[in-house]
Amino acid sequence: MTATPGRPSPDVLEVADEIRRFIVRRYLPGESPSNLLDDTPLRSTGILDSLATLGLISFLEQEYHIGINAYETDVDNFDCIRDIAAFVARKDAGRRTTR
Repeated sequence: MTATPGRPSPDVLEVADEIRRFIVRRYLPGESPSNLLDDTPLRSTGILDSLATLGLISFLEQEYHIGINAYETDVDNFDCIRDIAAFVARKDAGRRTTR
């Protein structure tokens, strides 16, 4: 679900599913999305390297119309799908309150 002006904020579970599909399609071809759990470490285990992380950030910025600063891309926000989806939801909520 793409967030657009005038539409409801994306649901965290929907965001998590979209992130999972993106990662599997782009970086884990042939892998079943069901094998990539919400709490699977992505960066600390090497599933996503720095270039893959940049690709994910670009996808999130385009898909959800949010800006992500370099300092926000630490392992606390970007190591598992659950944390990334929660981060996107917070950024989206902040974007909507500043409009």
